[in-house]
Amino acid sequence: MKIVHFNYTDKFVLIFSKVFIRTRKNVIIEVNPKTRIPRTFDRFCGLMVQLLHKLSIHAEGGNREKLLKIVKNPVTRHFPIGAPVITMSFSSKEQIKPIQLAEETQKPNPQSVVIVIGALAHGSVVDTCKEFTQRTVSISNFPLSAAQTCARICTAFEEVWCVEDILSGVKTQIET
Repeated sequence: MKIVHFNYTDKFVLIFSKVFIRTRKNVIIEVNPKTRIPRTFDRFCGLMVQLLHKLSIHAEGGNREKLLKIVKNPVTRHFPIGAPVITMSFSSKEQIKPIQLAEETQKPNPQSVVIVIGALAHGSVVDTCKEFTQRTVSISNFPLSAAQTCARICTAFEEVWCVEDILSGVKTQIET
């Protein structure tokens, strides 16, 4: 739980992706990109307990949008149709740089891609996801935390999509 909390306190991860969390007991949680994950671990745990009891967490205020919700299994039903499913694992024989992975999956035509990152204290994400993984890759010569893996993957896709240029253009338009 602590690993998941640490990984998703970074708002950047949620902005550019659709995030699902699958628990050890195979409960699937959909995270709305507008969700602001609590900064403290105790508050995060309280939120998760509330979610498991109520099955969803709504935004406060007028719109009451669902920020977190339990969704039906299997997790693959929530994947974009035809999207490649790539699992990150340090033990993979296939080594690739994050930027190469992003370029390979986005050029010449951008497409949806499912990236599976394990946030496990013990065990292997490869074992828990082998039924739907099409490819397993390593993006580092040494083990990375889930947060480091997420940051490297998100940064690579940001570079391929030229997000900084797009955001700079928006900022320039706002200033003028």
